[in-house]
Amino acid sequence: MPATTGSEKPGLIGLTRDELAEALASIGVPRHQLRMRVGQLWHWLYVRGVSEFSAMFNVSKDLRARLAESFDISRPQIVEEQISSDGTRKWLFRFPSRGAGRPVEIETVYIPEEGRGTLCISSQVGCTLNCSFCHTGTQKLVRNLTAGEILAQLLIARDRLGDFPGHDTPAGAIVPVTERKVTNIVMMGMGEPLYNFDEVKKALLIASDGDGLSLSKRRITLSTSGVVPEIYRTGDEIGVMLAISLHATNDELRDELVPINRKYPLAELLKACREYPGLSNARRITFEYVMLKGVNDSLVDARDLVRLLKGIPAKINLIPFNPWPGSSYECSDWEQIEKFADFINQAGYASPIRTPRGRDILAACGQLKSESERLKKTDRLALEAMMIAGHGGE
Repeated sequence: MPATTGSEKPGLIGLTRDELAEALASIGVPRHQLRMRVGQLWHWLYVRGVSEFSAMFNVSKDLRARLAESFDISRPQIVEEQISSDGTRKWLFRFPSRGAGRPVEIETVYIPEEGRGTLCISSQVGCTLNCSFCHTGTQKLVRNLTAGEILAQLLIARDRLGDFPGHDTPAGAIVPVTERKVTNIVMMGMGEPLYNFDEVKKALLIASDGDGLSLSKRRITLSTSGVVPEIYRTGDEIGVMLAISLHATNDELRDELVPINRKYPLAELLKACREYPGLSNARRITFEYVMLKGVNDSLVDARDLVRLLKGIPAKINLIPFNPWPGSSYECSDWEQIEKFADFINQAGYASPIRTPRGRDILAACGQLKSESERLKKTDRLALEAMMIAGHGGE
């Protein structure tokens, strides 16, 4: 059935083709037309990127009216849009309430690079993992995002970047000088994607559908802190690239940094990685390793990391720690990071040092957090009062 958007009308974004056919049948579209009509809507939603039924010019006027009366394909509200000094963009989106719940907010980041543009997408409002070095982990989990809400982040980014073919750049669009667009997506925003497996699966299969958004699965990376059972399912049912938030080479330290390790320790996690379908030198697993001064950045740690990953086709992303208010960790010295990287490179693993992006707008790795969580109590109460009065989503 159509997904709830928080408005009175159910949403069509994020539905599978079969679910879209059910929705159309529910408003009287004849069964013999369903396949054609689903194809039309799929094209308008995901190739042309329209957000109003009135723009679907090859759909009959009568059907457009019935669709508009029954369903919603509008975008969520952009509460704030920030541009970093390095060109990184961060959006704060507000999604309408679901049922009796309140509107929720999440952050999404666009990173322009030479020859590519990467969108970092959130899968949950908040997070349950409590990784000790991560700002997002200090915000309690509010709820999972729906497939439609996950896809909406990609659709709005394409809107703002003028990235949909066949129509003019929208008014007020932020278009990078070099005309870069969204070429890659990473499920590395707020939340643990594999704790929202079904909705993430639906969203990524739609994002990679060749008749719609058409992103190659080799350009989609799902990052997990190590939800082992769903790692197997990710390989079998989604087939995208895999990234592991590792950050430690022994269970004792990883229990502290990434508490999910207490449930799925390193031996189980690495077994799932070795058995990931399609694993090869051309389809390597990325291991993310945040560099924490005096915690996990010694050459002994580098040696242990190489031993731990032996036999796994892998790339090791070294991430300079991004500070945030209240954190007890410091970033490793740059000279030490380079020594660490050199050791791993000499052992035969690619170990790029991730250039910190968007630090000045808290858009770097581990810094995302809903703006609503930063509001003072008086401001938050005022915001809630405004939403109750019916103006929060305007």
